[in-house]
Amino acid sequence: MKIVENRAAAKGAALSPHEAETVGLRAPEIVAPFIAACPKHAATPLVPLPGLAASLEVAGIDLKDEGQRLGLKSFKALGGAYAVARLVHEHVEARLGRKVAPSELRDEAVRPIAGELTVCCATDGNHGRSVAAGARLFGCRCVIFLHEGVSKGREQAIAGFGAEIRRTDGNYDASVAEATEVAEREGWTTVSDFSWPGYERIPGLVMQGYTVMLAEIAEQMQAPYTHIFVQGGVGGLAAAVAGYFHDWLGKDRPKLVVVEPDRAACLQASAEQGERLEIAAGDSTVMAMLECYEPSLIAWQILEKSADAYIDIPDGAAVDMMRRLARPAGGDPALEIGESGVAGLAGLAMAAAQPELRARLGLDGGSRILVIGTEGATDPVLYRQLVGDETVADEA
Repeated sequence: MKIVENRAAAKGAALSPHEAETVGLRAPEIVAPFIAACPKHAATPLVPLPGLAASLEVAGIDLKDEGQRLGLKSFKALGGAYAVARLVHEHVEARLGRKVAPSELRDEAVRPIAGELTVCCATDGNHGRSVAAGARLFGCRCVIFLHEGVSKGREQAIAGFGAEIRRTDGNYDASVAEATEVAEREGWTTVSDFSWPGYERIPGLVMQGYTVMLAEIAEQMQAPYTHIFVQGGVGGLAAAVAGYFHDWLGKDRPKLVVVEPDRAACLQASAEQGERLEIAAGDSTVMAMLECYEPSLIAWQILEKSADAYIDIPDGAAVDMMRRLARPAGGDPALEIGESGVAGLAGLAMAAAQPELRARLGLDGGSRILVIGTEGATDPVLYRQLVGDETVADEA
């Protein structure tokens, strides 16, 4: 395990007005009317893990269980579906020439207009599932690009929402490039959670959607947190979490640690070099939702201001944590969290077990830690294989 501390010159600086609108304390108010239009919307639970906390010699661990989010089993449900809702809303208002309430988006009179719009994206699984669900819910056409590493189970879950599936060669980054090229040629709207120069607004909407989860945490938490361990990937979730707490609490915010697979630690490598950079693709990681090789531009700009450290973990640590949550000890509830969903907690467990890292991160008997179980068993077959028990997740 390697640790890289954030030494960017921008660290601690206030979010820009646009960044604050995207991921700050007021962002959930913008999102709320659109998410309310989703029929399965409900707050997800914040689950205390006292047994695990005792074993790691910390005061407390809370896990936000996103495996129940909007029936899609992932926090990504908040991002892609919300971005689609916003795009459909803008299209409908432009065509009708009047203001349209978000609650009107599912009216039968509006759906033919929404059907004029085609949205697309590349995905490792969960983001595409959210985009496809949003497209079906709000009435537009959807095309999803899947790279060769995406499992058949995740493909079937996306196709179940009526999306057209197109398989691409190579890894996630290659699928992003192909999706972008085809969308430009066909006149489609790309709904990506990855941002690059000139393409920033829609990924910002995706990140803004995640803040609903953070507002829930702010209401559910019983005491202030000292630390947050959050998954990396392209950085969208990490930046939303870091930016929200930074905007809310300033210098009193929790220490934020970003956790990545050691086979795809692009955020850590960027922090080490002091600039956003693309790393070479290597062997695939079991944490497929985090297998990304270049940070999202807008996410990176927020993380430079609000992240504290970056650590990496091996695949085995994630699988071990999946099993530990499925068969808990010390009075903890059994939790069905997928291989990418446990990464933050697995990073905490590894760091807490190493005296040097524990000291550097300030983990001690008074530490109260927030982690996010970002997904449930989004591929039930793979989940059962990794957990090693055919009786687990049979209802997934």
